[in-house]
Amino acid sequence: MIDLRLLREDPDRVRASQRARGEDVALVDALLSADERRRSSSTGFDELRAEQKSLGKLVGKAQGEERAELLKRAEQLKAAVKAADAEQHEAAEEAQRLLLQLGNIVHPDVPVGGEEDFVVKEIVGSPRDFAGEGFEPRDHIDLGELLGAIDVDRGAKVSGSRFYYLTGVGALLELALVNAAVAQATAAGFTPMLTPTLVKPEAMAGTGYLGQVEDDVYYLEKDGLYLVGTSEVPLAAYHMDEIIEASKLPLRYAGFSPCYRREAGSYGKDTRGIIRVHQFDKVEMFVFTRPEDAEAEHARLLEWEKQWLTSLELPYRVIELASGDLGSSAARKFDCEAWIPTQGKYRELTSTSNTTEFQARRLSVRLRDENGTRPLATLNGTLCAIPRTIVAILENHQQADGSVRVPEVLRPYLGGREVLEPVAK
Repeated sequence: MIDLRLLREDPDRVRASQRARGEDVALVDALLSADERRRSSSTGFDELRAEQKSLGKLVGKAQGEERAELLKRAEQLKAAVKAADAEQHEAAEEAQRLLLQLGNIVHPDVPVGGEEDFVVKEIVGSPRDFAGEGFEPRDHIDLGELLGAIDVDRGAKVSGSRFYYLTGVGALLELALVNAAVAQATAAGFTPMLTPTLVKPEAMAGTGYLGQVEDDVYYLEKDGLYLVGTSEVPLAAYHMDEIIEASKLPLRYAGFSPCYRREAGSYGKDTRGIIRVHQFDKVEMFVFTRPEDAEAEHARLLEWEKQWLTSLELPYRVIELASGDLGSSAARKFDCEAWIPTQGKYRELTSTSNTTEFQARRLSVRLRDENGTRPLATLNGTLCAIPRTIVAILENHQQADGSVRVPEVLRPYLGGREVLEPVAK
């Protein structure tokens, strides 16, 4: 959530942010009104409680008619205090409800617009000229079948659409990717983490995943738990309700976990293959840092993602997402998109977001320095989303006979294997 002081002192900035996001600007004025009611009702309650305490002292000393009058007033105050307390709690709950609906403040450098209004920041590498090499590229499903690596038919038979098996070298390729990604993250100072994939509602809400994307979240009603769509959620909640000494920051974690997404709004999109699926594994980077260091840390996360994709020898581009495509938590977001030859376009492989103090305020994670305690900043960045990375590797490194060249960075994790060969039928 945002800082209420910012809302009171500069409501026009918050309105502009809501407008840029394409969200309801009237929410700002409704929240200002609710906040004013909360503060005035709190003041009224405090005044009544003070009078009640003073009256209690007088009653003990009074006698006769004076005492009777004081007791009568005490009964009136008791009812008034009870009513003021109820009003105070109701106003606070209303202000909190509205505050949780408000998105993070958009960074001033973010392009304004929707999903198609991103800005290309950089292009790294060039797509292969398969025609010049004399063959038509196969898509990842055809390659996966030739290699004995991907089985979507049995995935659908067992679990339904958008599920799959990784088999043989496909399973080995996932393990190689995970180990190589974690090795890079560890070398960069990240602490490896294996995280829970079932979390309480406060963890899911605290990271901002209830609301705009709630339809994509799996909920286990019987248990009151959510399946996470990214290990960002348990990583962000790891220090929930804690105060961290500033001298220990930044804290950098690399979480590996299965991820679950309903893909409720993706009817008809990417129905072939493993680009858009309900369950996948991912290595996620997450950082707790001082708010004044957040922008520099965001740049570092992007560089680590670029380092990873470059090591996989993939052609890719870096884009900055527009304001209407940020999601509620991010103030700024960059994606790295790899070229997918058979689709003739770039597709997202990694994403990194600066969520400033937004998640930390919701999760009550603070830092303590020489000036006292205050909210810190959190950032996240995908290092390796497994299925999409496998798609990019198979399609970009395929050879005419259906084999696939293994990027050098993965070879130590595949027993030195340089080529994935088609299996005999």
